[in-house]
Amino acid sequence: MSLRIDQQPFLIAADVVAAALALYLLVRPTWRRVLAGVLAAIAGGVLGWFVTWLFGDVLNLFGVQLTTVTRFWVVIGCAGIALALANLFRSRWWRKVIAVVSIPVFLIVSAAAINVDFGAYRTLDDVVGVVPYRGLDLHHEHGEVVAVGTDYGSTWTPPASLPATGETGTVRIPATTSGFPARTAVVYLPPAALTAAPPVLPVLYAFAGQPGAPADVFTAGRIGAVMDAYAAKHGGLAPIVVAADQLGGPDRNPMCVDSSTLGRSATYLLKDVPTWIRAHLRVSSDPAAWSVFGYSQGATCAVQFAAGHPELFGSALASSSELGPTLGAGGSTVATGFAGSVTAYRAAQPSALLRANAPYRDSLIVFGVGQNDLRYTGYAHTLRADADRAGMSTDLLVSPGSAHDWNTVRYTLAHGFPLIAAHLGLEG
Repeated sequence: MSLRIDQQPFLIAADVVAAALALYLLVRPTWRRVLAGVLAAIAGGVLGWFVTWLFGDVLNLFGVQLTTVTRFWVVIGCAGIALALANLFRSRWWRKVIAVVSIPVFLIVSAAAINVDFGAYRTLDDVVGVVPYRGLDLHHEHGEVVAVGTDYGSTWTPPASLPATGETGTVRIPATTSGFPARTAVVYLPPAALTAAPPVLPVLYAFAGQPGAPADVFTAGRIGAVMDAYAAKHGGLAPIVVAADQLGGPDRNPMCVDSSTLGRSATYLLKDVPTWIRAHLRVSSDPAAWSVFGYSQGATCAVQFAAGHPELFGSALASSSELGPTLGAGGSTVATGFAGSVTAYRAAQPSALLRANAPYRDSLIVFGVGQNDLRYTGYAHTLRADADRAGMSTDLLVSPGSAHDWNTVRYTLAHGFPLIAAHLGLEG
């Protein structure tokens, strides 16, 4: 289950096996049967293209534009399956067996290539949702809220030696006030937090997209590696990362609002989670020391919170944010999420939140999008313009060659986090 399915040894081996099987299935005793196989493969490819067009472009089932790479591998996969099915007719038993075996191979090869395009899963454990982290040991951390602003150095004398890396683990953050059915959170403690006398530190919320889970920002987004690299250059200092569950399930979307039907997600994230953080960790009371990061649906939450609660969050890093909370194409956003209230729905949109809280005293939002993600690039420009008008500081990062995927997330983190770190006061 720890096999790396995103690296060349596996990908090349799988491609070679698939190519060999396809070649065998194409070679038949007569030209008529060879032609039948070729025509079946072409028909399968056309069907694959039609499926991506129908579900991706017409019905917008996925909520994002499918890339050329993903479309290509869907076409290849469908062509291979159609070729295998054609070999089940008027053939020897062993050819039938090979044809049946070929079908999952073609599926695996296509899925693996699409996975690389999305940059989502490293291993089979990631695919099935196994959380690779144990329960977090808080070491010497204890709950304390200190009014130091962003002057973390005033609360800490660095020891002679520091751990080389931080520590990531799971914690259960109770939904005492909200009753929200949150899953286990994942928390990162930087090296400085692992010392005998840890300093006051800033906090970074982190939200994966939907469908998703808290661990995704670490496994797919690799946020822990970004924090470790930053801490290594800044004396062990980096934010405490809290990846709390904003969804309540992989296929749920409570939109980071309080809803009578979808649960009180906002109360959980804005009341219960901060209460746990302050009770267990040494953190600053200054909103400038609190930031929020997210991807896709999680990025939308990040923008909502930075726009709607400047008293809690001084900055946000949003990778591929939507324009506002939504249940997507075909979803009854107003009826389901806002009890039919158009007024409540409009008030929850970032554009409305930005107008209501303007002018902002000291807030920053950094937007990240993929170069090939035209729809979300448009969203980012709209959101940035709204934030600029409200008096926020903003920036926009464009990830070259990627789209609405985890490759964009990793680019956004690598290039956007230093801007957030400076606003958190870590560069001083």
